[in-house]
Amino acid sequence: MEILVKPCGEFYTNCYIVDRKIIIDPGVDAFEFVKEHVKDPLAIINTHGHFDHMWDDKKIKEYYGIPIYIHKNDAFMLTEDPFGYNPPKVEADILMDEGVYKIGDYDVEIKHFPGHTPGSITIEIGDEMFSGDFIFDGSIGRVDFPYSNPKDMKKSIEKFLKIPYDKRVLPGHGPITTIKKAQKFLPMWLDYL
Repeated sequence: MEILVKPCGEFYTNCYIVDRKIIIDPGVDAFEFVKEHVKDPLAIINTHGHFDHMWDDKKIKEYYGIPIYIHKNDAFMLTEDPFGYNPPKVEADILMDEGVYKIGDYDVEIKHFPGHTPGSITIEIGDEMFSGDFIFDGSIGRVDFPYSNPKDMKKSIEKFLKIPYDKRVLPGHGPITTIKKAQKFLPMWLDYL
């Protein structure tokens, strides 16, 4: 599986392209990166609804005529503006819940990990997990934003600690980690929360 990545915008949000078919978190200025590498994509998937992860959703959706997938609890963020940055508003097409979604030939597994936002998810495709702003290399997503919830984040961390297998974890910001590496530092964050 080929994965292309570019940190986009002032917050260096990682936009990922999987096999030139699935676009994950196209944030600020991601459109040119996508256009350069993608011809006939299948979908956009947002790990959550924050503006720096969905800024170019509308432009890419309209250019390619493809659907936007997002967890049902974060869909409102694509049409509302809780942060005052005024991103281009767009309607989601597929409101997801936890489970496996067939997108083209891909089995895309969604796990729901609320806390950073109500609809934060991880996206598993093959041996890769895209974690958005839930898990970073050595850290977790902030829980002091509008619609964040520290109690939900604690439950999400406890759930993540029970994952029995290992995969690479490709976060919304910063470098790659793994499930097992993350599971070693997460108990510290449980204590902190």
